[in-house]
Amino acid sequence: MRLYLTALKPTDSVTDGFLPAARALGCDTTILTDRPEQYGGSMAEGAEVLACDVRDARAVIDVIAHHRAPGAIFSNSDHIQAETALAAAYFGLPGKDWRACVTAKNKALTRRRLAAAGIETVRSVRLAPGDPVPERDVPLPAVVKPREGVASEDVVLVRDGRELAEAVRAIRNRRPGEALVVEEYLDGPLRTLETLGDGGEIRVLGGFRTTLGPLPYFVEERLDWEPPPARERDHVLRALQALGVGFGACHTEYVTTPDGPRIIEINYRVIGDHCDFLLADLLGVPLFERILGVHLGRGLGDCGTALGHGTALSVVADRSGTVVAGPGTVTPPTGDRVRLWHRPLRTVGDRIDQSHTNRDYLGIVRAIGPDRGSVDEAIAAFDAESPWVVA
Repeated sequence: MRLYLTALKPTDSVTDGFLPAARALGCDTTILTDRPEQYGGSMAEGAEVLACDVRDARAVIDVIAHHRAPGAIFSNSDHIQAETALAAAYFGLPGKDWRACVTAKNKALTRRRLAAAGIETVRSVRLAPGDPVPERDVPLPAVVKPREGVASEDVVLVRDGRELAEAVRAIRNRRPGEALVVEEYLDGPLRTLETLGDGGEIRVLGGFRTTLGPLPYFVEERLDWEPPPARERDHVLRALQALGVGFGACHTEYVTTPDGPRIIEINYRVIGDHCDFLLADLLGVPLFERILGVHLGRGLGDCGTALGHGTALSVVADRSGTVVAGPGTVTPPTGDRVRLWHRPLRTVGDRIDQSHTNRDYLGIVRAIGPDRGSVDEAIAAFDAESPWVVA
């Protein structure tokens, strides 16, 4: 069976997760990408790579139609879910509803749909390119963010009209022509819900509690395994249903406010930043195969049950400078009471220009153990023995 995987730049989720899963499922894989030169060497081992404007559904359809018959069309990219869904629908293959993909990606549409469905109301203002910064009816303190942004890029807390105007001006200078969203600041613990659906049933895989860096920015520094209470879980599931999200993997972020859970954003793909690998290890199942299996029409299968505690810690550069020391790749030996992995994202000599986004990550540590205490001890010991140093 031929699997077409649409992608932009290479990611660990694709090269170390979905491509090995496709091989394990017996698929012949073709990567469609607008950056074929980045998939050389062993990056796409066992897969064919074709150049394609993957941001255009018509181009994706045309390339596939003139290549080999597809058995599944899939993407894990935030940016091209709708285009991939349209291509899958064109060929009559299992896939996501393109309208749900558009609504989930567009934070202004997400707010409108959830309010119209009576799920929740979060005060929010959409600023199209060129719109003046409103001087009234703004929910201060507020969070300013790109309407379709990712990775906490250009997401900032503002407390008054002056800060709002400055933030909008700065973001527009970096992102000319993009729409922004200004929405009320939701105060409370940040959590996630991880789900997998086949279009009929949605399985809750679990969730994480997120620790952020210092405000006014929103950099995710640590995620700890913490399945949500039933009330919060059910609220998120109602929100997903209202948006039509129910096929494949989904990573939803929400805040537990005094008035109840409120959605931050819905990412219609599996959780990233190596938490997808952490989730797979916690559940004890080949998660990437389960996700592809849904797109191949094979159903949900066994989604596993989490045992113990898991943590993903992102080591964040706290200043601009040059990396002068850092640990290498770490893979745990079998049989350890606590298993700890480290994936370096930078190398000695790299220049860091602090951006207050996940592009400031130096490396990612993930660990699994019988309880949080043992995991915390292992991470602290690793950090003490193998620190990252930026000078």
